This record gives sequence, C-alpha cells and structure tokens, in this order.
Amino acid sequence: MPAEPAADSLDYLSFVDYAVERTSRELPEVDPVAMRLVLTLHRATSALVYDLESSVHRPRGLSWPGFRVLFVLWLAGPLEGKRVAELSGMSRAAVSALVKTLERDGTISRRQGERDRRVVSFELTDAGREAILGAYTAHNEREQAWASTLTRPERTILIGLLEKLATGSVSAEAKRRS
Repeated sequence: MPAEPAADSLDYLSFVDYAVERTSRELPEVDPVAMRLVLTLHRATSALVYDLESSVHRPRGLSWPGFRVLFVLWLAGPLEGKRVAELSGMSRAAVSALVKTLERDGTISRRQGERDRRVVSFELTDAGREAILGAYTAHNEREQAWASTLTRPERTILIGLLEKLATGSVSAEAKRRS
C-alpha cells in the first residue's frame, strides 16, 4: 500500500483524493463516487466564485452577493425583496442586509408598495445599471476563460448533467432555497 501523503503536502484539489481515500477506509459504507462528485463540484464552484470575485467584482467595489443582486435586478427587476432572494439563491435576511449597502452605494433604490406599504421593491439606479453592465462584461470574459478548458460538446454535456443534478435534487427531497 503506497504511503499516504502528508497533510501539509496537500492542496485544495489534491485534498479530494486524500479525503475520499481516508473516508472510505474509516467508513466503508460511504459511497466514494458520490463523495468525490460533491467534493469536486463544491471545490470547482468555490474556485470559480473566488476567481470571479477577486478578479472582477472586488476591483469594482462589489461583493459576489452584491453582484448577484444587481444581476437579478438588471435582468428581472424591479422586484420585491423575497423575489430577489429567490432568484439570486440567497436568503431573505442576506438580501435585506445587502440592499442597505447597495442603496447606500447608490446602485439600487427601494420603493414601498402603493397598496401595501409593507411590501418593498428594489430597482437599479442609473449608477447600478452602469455598474452591472461593466461588471458583467468582465465577468463574462472570465466565464469564457473557464469554459475554454472544455470543448463545445463537453460544455453542452456538462450543462446537461448539472441541470439534471439540480432538478434531480427536487426528487431526492434535498433542501433548497425558495
């Protein structure tokens, strides 16, 4: 049996192999393929988000969640806070806290409902529209760089598989934000 690598020699991606091997040894009933799938998917997603946030959004004064809210409002707004949360994949509490910052920064504005003053909707300001257009152009350049690792057919296959995984989580009764 080959010697196990020292923990200090592992990196973000090699840790997946290490974790699967060690977990399988400690808990033989664990499905190592399912574990590898979820760990790899999570790590790829985290690396992608980190790259987008550090190379595109932070230099423009945006956080990843801030970008997501502006993106949703750009494409689907104006919207009530609960719809912004749903479409951005964030909790209502996170959106509520974030919109205060975005409003302070002048990228969104809030409006109370005419019929029900408790209902608040948000929309992009001119500055917000300018911010999201500039950010998304750079964002898409990074998306293209990431996607270029795969051939066009591989991209199509991966999109299909990820969509199947996401929609299949409903039938698996996975908890989802709504």
